Amino acid sequence: MEVFRLIPYQKMYARLFNAITDALNLLEDGDLPKAKAVLKQAQQATEELYISEQ
Repeated sequence: MEVFRLIPYQKMYARLFNAITDALNLLEDGDLPKAKAVLKQAQQATEELYISEQ
């Protein structure tokens, strides 16, 4: 019997949503480099979460 693992989409969504919110706040403050860094880190962390759950 084949067992399927569920991907934690809720965790992934929450992580990305929070990072987007943080990045938007940084953009409002004019801090483009830090906003880019926040988004890049969230992208990498979410990708790692996805890969680790497969």
